[in-house]
Amino acid sequence: MLAQILIPLPVLIPLLGAALNLIAGRKPRTQRAITVAALTSVVAVCAALVYVVDRDGVQALQVGGWGESEPGMGPLGITLVADRLSALMLLVSSVVLLAVIFYAIGQGIRDGDDRQPVSIFLPTYLVLSAGVCSAFLAGDLFNLYVGFEVLLSASFVLLTIGGTRDRVRAGIAYVMVSMVSSMIFLFGLALVYAATGTLNMAELALRLDDVSPGTRSALFAVLLVAFGIKAAVFPLSTWLPDSYPTAPAPVTAVFAGLLTKVGVYAIIRAHSLLFPGGGLDPLLLVAALLTMVVGILGAIAQSDIKRLLSFTLVSHIGYMVFGIALSSQLGMSGAIYYVAHHIIVQTTLFLVVGLIERQAGASTLKRLGGLAAASPLLAFVFIIPALNLGGIPPFSGFIGKVALLEAGSADGSVLAWWLVGGGVVTSLLTLYVVARVWTKAFWRARADAPEGERSTAGPAALLDDDEDIPFEERADVGRMPIGMVVPTMALMAVGLALTVAAGPIFAFSERAADEVINRDQYIGAVVGGARP
Repeated sequence: MLAQILIPLPVLIPLLGAALNLIAGRKPRTQRAITVAALTSVVAVCAALVYVVDRDGVQALQVGGWGESEPGMGPLGITLVADRLSALMLLVSSVVLLAVIFYAIGQGIRDGDDRQPVSIFLPTYLVLSAGVCSAFLAGDLFNLYVGFEVLLSASFVLLTIGGTRDRVRAGIAYVMVSMVSSMIFLFGLALVYAATGTLNMAELALRLDDVSPGTRSALFAVLLVAFGIKAAVFPLSTWLPDSYPTAPAPVTAVFAGLLTKVGVYAIIRAHSLLFPGGGLDPLLLVAALLTMVVGILGAIAQSDIKRLLSFTLVSHIGYMVFGIALSSQLGMSGAIYYVAHHIIVQTTLFLVVGLIERQAGASTLKRLGGLAAASPLLAFVFIIPALNLGGIPPFSGFIGKVALLEAGSADGSVLAWWLVGGGVVTSLLTLYVVARVWTKAFWRARADAPEGERSTAGPAALLDDDEDIPFEERADVGRMPIGMVVPTMALMAVGLALTVAAGPIFAFSERAADEVINRDQYIGAVVGGARP
């Protein structure tokens, strides 16, 4: 009974908060209070949901059911399903969303001039939160599509707040790519429905067994393309490095930490629940290897920290796809643990970049230097998640990578061994990339930076890389508001908690992986275990 109450709340609470924020549009303090209260409530609900599903197993809620679609099958209507995987994703995402909104409030919401419509930031942010939670809870493909579309609508608004030329251009590119992905997804939904007569994922898991192997592979391929674009899997990832870096720091952090992981989550569901058997696993393994290598090589070539981190984001998606494509419990548990780790660490690093811009007036390595001496606290807040991203023991990044590499070696295939080698090389190159940022931005003197004199404090401190015009008018360069530092350090602490509590958390990931691979638990919760 408790689970039935909890399941819809991660979606309903942010939507209610967004509505109240629109009513209180001219009262910024009220808006902030509503937003913080809503997201804090979501964190509490998601924590309770993790406990309930870990104790009682998969929980399903039928919303607006109109009887059974067929005798012995599940009801028509909207199905919300919470298992260990979705509950973990909800909890990690809600923690990140709460930390980032504190960061945004500490920043002053605005990351530009006074013309920005900041009154719409908080309600749009809550709609984005609802979209993320809706996607994780969706029990049918159509409502997963709706969750993606809610994300698209809200993310376009957040991406273009401020109206600068670069942001609008990046926003248009992002929307065009997302629309292509959505059209492919919608086309895939039509094909799936034509082949099976349902979009409920539990029912699909049963009916797709009766579809011919060739048709199954074709359906899976179409969905993989749609999800691969959203997850930024190579070669469908070229849009990401150009879209994320132009947004305000809080928006970039949320996008980098969460949005691609919704795509990864969709791949997990399609691969393990709908199309088990590993028919396209070799293709996924190749894509994972190319995503790792091409992403990290792109990061090496960057001089702007935001773009550099965007490429590392692409690269580390490859680790998650690697674990999924192995089709083993250890591979899946490693992938689940790594997704949780990467959401926290990648978000933290993008928040740190916002602090670097506040402290030094730029995010390009050509203009940075001496940050360790200027702000030892900033150096500390950067180096911990950076080492975690690089996979230095004993951090959670090391634990997740070891699990994935062990799963690859246990698989023993030629492709799996190539992935093991590629994973090791990518980890070493990631360490090289973050060490390069450390030596150039934090360790060397600013006078030694090629363009160090251009990062002076003042209203024109942030300049576009290509033109000598102000990129963002801001007169507060040289100080880091405590409201921005504390949430960043809190997320850093959460990342460390993934290391300190690695045993229980990885054990939870193993139970989640077992639940994902053993489809009968999910199917039984939705359709009562009935099979036609």
